[in-house]
Amino acid sequence: MANLHNENKIGTLHIVATPIGNLDDISERALKVLSQVDLIAAEDTRHTGKLLSHFSIKAKTFALHDHNEKQKAQQILDWLNEGKDIALVSDAGTPLISDPGYAVVNLCREAGATVTPVPGACAAIAAVSCSGLPTDKFQFVGFSPAKSQARQQFFKDAVASGITSILYESTHRIMASLEDMKIALGETQQVVFAKELTKTYETFFSGTVTELIEFLTATPEKQKGELVLMLPGEQRDEQALTPEAKKLIELLEPEMPLKKACGVAAEYLGLKKNALYKAMIAEREA
Repeated sequence: MANLHNENKIGTLHIVATPIGNLDDISERALKVLSQVDLIAAEDTRHTGKLLSHFSIKAKTFALHDHNEKQKAQQILDWLNEGKDIALVSDAGTPLISDPGYAVVNLCREAGATVTPVPGACAAIAAVSCSGLPTDKFQFVGFSPAKSQARQQFFKDAVASGITSILYESTHRIMASLEDMKIALGETQQVVFAKELTKTYETFFSGTVTELIEFLTATPEKQKGELVLMLPGEQRDEQALTPEAKKLIELLEPEMPLKKACGVAAEYLGLKKNALYKAMIAEREA
């Protein structure tokens, strides 16, 4: 068959996003690519088979998942070098986003093979776009760690980043994860919860972590499905009190009032005077 992306004899690897729930979200380009490639690498061939069947696409599929990805990567590169076009899909959404595919794309890129995206749905982006949280800067941090202590530090680091954090959580771990969030960040920590995006029972919940725990406890069925959690980054005004600033203010204080000392330090260090003053007061009241 003719190559879809280039005119030479080397095949192209297409990274194809598929719907995260609503099948109407599939793009025309995705349907074209899936119907024309020689092979489709699927996280679960049975799951992908249902999608292909729905759109009357007949294609050869093979499994590419966490347990065989490294072994399959070289085989995929060999097929590309033979001139075969290959599509890579995950069970839902954009491949490689907390899904298999990194080893394959990395090897193909290093070998100079053509890898091209076929954009589409992504749960993380869909969730944050409707979250009401700041989106000028955000980070996707994947799944939280399995162990409680590591998970608590994970949440602390996410909030300390100062920007919106997006993470996925599994059904069987959501409640334990929220309890760790409450321990790490406090009962009033704001969090946005999104579930089953684009599907019949799509749910958004915004409130404190305590309120979210109560909500999910009262409606256990909401704990099931594809889950996304989003945390706002902490405001950085209280972080203006760097060790350098604090030391300078303490050196100046015997010669002038605290507020003036903070003003001098702020001008010298390029910081905000009011933020420094509030930070010093907060520390002494703690």
